[in-house]
Amino acid sequence: MNHLGAKSTEFPTSLFKSEKRSIFAQILLRIFAIGFTLTAACIIHNSKQTLIIFTVETDARYTYSPALKFFAYANMIGCAFSILSLFLVSIFGRKSLHPHKYFYLFFHDMIMMALLISGFSAATTIGYLGKYGEIHSGWMPICDSFAKFCHKIIASLIFSAFGVIFYLFLAILSANQSRKIQV
Repeated sequence: MNHLGAKSTEFPTSLFKSEKRSIFAQILLRIFAIGFTLTAACIIHNSKQTLIIFTVETDARYTYSPALKFFAYANMIGCAFSILSLFLVSIFGRKSLHPHKYFYLFFHDMIMMALLISGFSAATTIGYLGKYGEIHSGWMPICDSFAKFCHKIIASLIFSAFGVIFYLFLAILSANQSRKIQV
């Protein structure tokens, strides 16, 4: 029988369940981030179209634009670091993770999210110029002629946006777990 002044030394089972749920959520979200960033990188890598206009062969490739190359590299780096972080979380997640390790995951997730957002915004800018052009600067829209190329860029942007969203959820989850750090 428990007296009012006696302290219980039992650990709450909900603490361990929430820790396991957190690790499971980390692993699941990282798998989704890997899938979406890898898909975005593969689509952008295969985006090319050739047209023959008045017996002149014209190409549209992602490598012709530094912004689209940065977008492709950002997604490849995001995918590679997601695989690395998934490996580390699955190894260290067997035991409970210390809140300091969640802080490092939070830091990693914020850097990856910033990288993916910057690549996404650079590619979106070039996509907008490709679709609508900029008449004042003399840039003509090309998506009327290179529709297949533009559709692949749009598909890659959509997959990358989901990768950013999953990294946002990962950052929120890691920040929530790292707030348990005691100074």
